[in-house]
Amino acid sequence: MGISLPDAVIGAMVGYGVLWSVYWLFKLATGKEGMGFGDFKLLAAIGAWLGWQMLPVTLLLSSVVGAAIGVAMIVLVKHDRRVPIPFGPYLAGGGLVALFFGADLTQAYLAQF
Repeated sequence: MGISLPDAVIGAMVGYGVLWSVYWLFKLATGKEGMGFGDFKLLAAIGAWLGWQMLPVTLLLSSVVGAAIGVAMIVLVKHDRRVPIPFGPYLAGGGLVALFFGADLTQAYLAQF
């Protein structure tokens, strides 16, 4: 089953726009850059390949795993909090999980309601 062209275009625009918005909100609040522009492009590509419907699953998975690993690095190996941790690998991993299991995860979540 393929992704329709409108779903791919919407996925690319929403994927880019979500992280672009987070970037600018963080920059306005702190005066610092919180992520690189490659993250925007990667999520746009994931949105184009998987469709906009898989973006929430991808973002949720990548954020939870990235936060857990980040906290573990700070606590266990004394990683300096001021040194940034790349988000791209977690986005890529979240996209892979969404590719193979995204529909099942979404259906299982929605079955709760």
